[in-house]
Amino acid sequence: MNLQRPNANDATKTANRSRNVAPMSGLCSRCIDGCTGNCEVFKATFRSRELIYPGPFGDVTAGGDKDYPVDYSHLNIQGYALGAKGLPDNVAGDSDSAIFPAVNTETEYGWDKKVRMRLPVFTGALGSTEIARKNWDHFAVGAALSGITLVCGENVCGIDPQLELDSHGKITSAPDMDRRIEIYRRYHHGYGEILVQMNVEDTRLGVAEYVSQKHGLDTIELKWGQGAKCIGGEIKVNSLERALELQRRGYIVTPDPSHPLSQASFKDGSLKEFERHSRLGFIDEESFYAEIERLRNLGFKRITLKTGAYGLRELAMAIRWGSRAKIDLLTIDGAGGGTGMSPWRMMEEWGMPSLYLHAAAYDFCERLANRGERVPDIAFGGGFSSEDGVFKALALGAPFTKAVCMGRALMIPGMVGKNIAQWLKDGKLPNTVSQFGSTPEEIFVCYEEVKDLVGHEEMKNIPLGALGIYSYSEKLRVGLQQMMAGARCFSLPAISRNELMSLTEECARVTGIPYLMNAYREEAIDILEDRHNGHSDRDTIGSLLSYMGTSRRIRTYE
Repeated sequence: MNLQRPNANDATKTANRSRNVAPMSGLCSRCIDGCTGNCEVFKATFRSRELIYPGPFGDVTAGGDKDYPVDYSHLNIQGYALGAKGLPDNVAGDSDSAIFPAVNTETEYGWDKKVRMRLPVFTGALGSTEIARKNWDHFAVGAALSGITLVCGENVCGIDPQLELDSHGKITSAPDMDRRIEIYRRYHHGYGEILVQMNVEDTRLGVAEYVSQKHGLDTIELKWGQGAKCIGGEIKVNSLERALELQRRGYIVTPDPSHPLSQASFKDGSLKEFERHSRLGFIDEESFYAEIERLRNLGFKRITLKTGAYGLRELAMAIRWGSRAKIDLLTIDGAGGGTGMSPWRMMEEWGMPSLYLHAAAYDFCERLANRGERVPDIAFGGGFSSEDGVFKALALGAPFTKAVCMGRALMIPGMVGKNIAQWLKDGKLPNTVSQFGSTPEEIFVCYEEVKDLVGHEEMKNIPLGALGIYSYSEKLRVGLQQMMAGARCFSLPAISRNELMSLTEECARVTGIPYLMNAYREEAIDILEDRHNGHSDRDTIGSLLSYMGTSRRIRTYE
């Protein structure tokens, strides 16, 4: 493991002065009276609670960088020189038909009324953070064009300056939510969906009722947590009036904007921003089932659940209760997380890391399946950004895992594309981009694909951030096709845990995936020793192919 530095990180714009740092505290080994900074202790001396969060708020996304003992990089993907699984029944598996462009990357999720996606990824919850709000057009159009699901996160209605409530405190008008849904739907073309996530405040405001009645959404998501933090959603506001408004709507706002001391601090300029917090959720089995039933009675066809990097008890509750309630998708998000705003040290030090949590999730799902119970479709989240990570997650959780939830990785292309548009307008295109051309048509390799999808006239309305997300999604899709073809899996259901090997014995112990010097060893020795039992070489190869087509489910937690 690399040493962690809890007293300095670029996320909080802090740094140690000394070359030598105490590994536990992160303090400089030689702290000088008179030092001008800029470690976290130094900066917190005068900016206090601001140092809890990465910054500047609204302009950054941040991801935990703690180096865990075992992670997805400790798994490698198997490649085979024979066989082809997952091809259509009428297609022969030979060198002419089993080519990587023939790989089908489509997936689907849902108990009965399923949703198809062009590739097995979808966005993390893009909610009330400023990053999500100001980049929404890019994110929503990009996801719709890419054929993937877009999760509209918590608190969107609650922070809308134009929100209108009735005398009972229920939503009658939420223009920003309307805008978000309508933009995605405008470019939706059969794959994926937009779903809305709810927390405590969303439930109290009647978000589910509003999006069901006004927009007829088919899916709603309940939220227990995320990989970045174990407390509710947060944003910052730099207006006293805005802070008071959010407090009146029922949010926790700190420091208390109604307190004379807070108002005095804001007036004299030392207090520059307030934090708006959601409440902690409290769950129990019966109320969970009751809420699922209430939402179904509102007309929702699908109910999904997002849970975070909690321990094994909460993981078991999510899987077991989700199975009994017949939820349509369970997203399991591990640490370290990434977000538009979370407490930095919590992001670094809280929760179960992704690989450990996902390995346990597979084990728990298998236990239910072995008892003949149907397991909800599963999605894994927590630090994924590339096609190899997607493949590993699908294989580790096979056959239960249907998709991967991506947070920052699907946001970055939207922001980059948006910025390219601005750089083009200002005539300040950086060399990293200008080396490929000076027009969108030259710069974006997928430009003509998107134009063909939306039409020549509509192309002028497509934001470049959306084109960026489409381009990135295509990179994931084609890269995944190549990974799958190498593992001789020509459709997603063909992927099994056999396609992985552990690079370390510790990874094998955690995941149940065989250590690479043990994976397929028995089959290899059979070939070397001519253990055919009277059968031909062709029979031996046939047995091996049959073995490859099954999923070795190795339980490691008894």
